[in-house]
Amino acid sequence: MQHKGGNTHQSLERALDILTAFTPDNVELGATEISEKIGGLHRSTVTRILQVLTRRGFLQQNPSTKKYSLGRSAARIGRAVAQSLDSRLVNIAQPHVDALRNAVGETAALEVFSETNTILAYYAKGPRLVQVSFRIGDRMPIHVAAGAKAVLAFLPIDIAESLIPQKLIRFTPHTITNRKGLLKQLAEIRKSGVATDCGERDEDVHVIAAPVFNHENRPVAAVVISVPVSRKETLTDPETIVLLKETTAAISARLLN
Repeated sequence: MQHKGGNTHQSLERALDILTAFTPDNVELGATEISEKIGGLHRSTVTRILQVLTRRGFLQQNPSTKKYSLGRSAARIGRAVAQSLDSRLVNIAQPHVDALRNAVGETAALEVFSETNTILAYYAKGPRLVQVSFRIGDRMPIHVAAGAKAVLAFLPIDIAESLIPQKLIRFTPHTITNRKGLLKQLAEIRKSGVATDCGERDEDVHVIAAPVFNHENRPVAAVVISVPVSRKETLTDPETIVLLKETTAAISARLLN
């Protein structure tokens, strides 16, 4: 029984090694490539485990190339992890967003990136009488939202370009409606570390944002500060920018744990 348990444990470790061989990009791999990548497991052993993982949906085989890639079961686990991380992200970010609101005296919020836009996940309303209104679940267009641009700017360039729509809708006279102009703005964001929406979605609202990075150092969200146009100078105050960057750095650091 002990010997059988040892074999089971070893087989499980090998199966997990094979699954992780497909990260982070899920490139198709053949049995020989996998054997070499994970340390020279015998090809017959790799093939046997591949067949089991394929039957259970963790891998799928391309009938043309006979190579493998991650399957639906792996995708379901990935989605479950992503949902858990989103929930954890909001819980981690909440006190930091509250503290930022208290420090700058303006509405601060967390926007979670979803590839086609950002979604308002949490906000802390500022104390002033005139404030920008928010609703949890609001979706912000990817080419105008400061939060979305903050994330896009720190994604690999090819991925960012693939996510930008061919046609950019105009919301106000200030909206950037050509891809070249948006890509130029993203380059500037990478240099400064912050993104802005200066009346691009709503002429009466100005926004500044900085990205939040996950445990893989990938941008997944942004913290934003929103003000009425009458108080737009707040967003160019160096102290405000420092506080914003400190907030996103603190949230990112928590996501590493």
